[in-house]
Amino acid sequence: MSTRWFYCLSLLASLSAYAEENPDKDIDIPSPFKTEVEFGYQAHSGNTDSQALNARLNGEYTSGRHRSNGEWKFYNLYKNGKEDKRTSTYSAQTDYKLGPKTYLYGSFKGVDSRYSAYFKDYTLSGGLGYQFASTDTFVLELEIGPGFRYQEPNLDEIDDDDIIFPDIVEEGIFRGNMKTSWQALDNLRFAADITVVTGRSNTRTDSELSLTNNITEAIALKIAHSRQYHDKVPEGLNKADSVLSINLLFVF
Repeated sequence: MSTRWFYCLSLLASLSAYAEENPDKDIDIPSPFKTEVEFGYQAHSGNTDSQALNARLNGEYTSGRHRSNGEWKFYNLYKNGKEDKRTSTYSAQTDYKLGPKTYLYGSFKGVDSRYSAYFKDYTLSGGLGYQFASTDTFVLELEIGPGFRYQEPNLDEIDDDDIIFPDIVEEGIFRGNMKTSWQALDNLRFAADITVVTGRSNTRTDSELSLTNNITEAIALKIAHSRQYHDKVPEGLNKADSVLSINLLFVF
């Protein structure tokens, strides 16, 4: 009997010593931080001389019930030596989980632009979010809530005697957002993000469709199509602006 106890104690001592020497072995704890950086550039010569540059920086932090992220996008287009488009978009959002699928959110989005319907377009919103699906393969989230909007119209794009939107917009709004992604293959992911902001003055819809093909674990090729649509704009301006970009994506 004493021999058996001796063997058991020896085995437990060996396991304890191994655990102390290898405390983190086979334990992979993901980082709460995730950062993405994108760059894209296009140049055309011949009958048309143009250069376009777009960049994106995104960061996300997840801990317990909290999730926060921030993003900055920049797009610049030159045609025949003159600037044709320049847009900066920045956003920040924080979420708090109420249950397995529901969460509260607060978000801010700002757009500074030239040569489009509005110089400035800022939106602040808060409300309820719901995760219909949240797995490694498929994600589908929906957010709805009230908020406030500030817009400064682009009056330089129309004549002095044809001012349609002479006033700065300051109004309450309703915001809806749908975000989804599908990991179709180990190295191929589809994603869509659609936001609708509506108020008394106008309704704006932002959409982005993207395809990401992983080259390595940290580098990917991303093709994205983004579109902005206003239901009311000054005369002579298009209601929609769209950009197709091909970028290198770096994940840290």
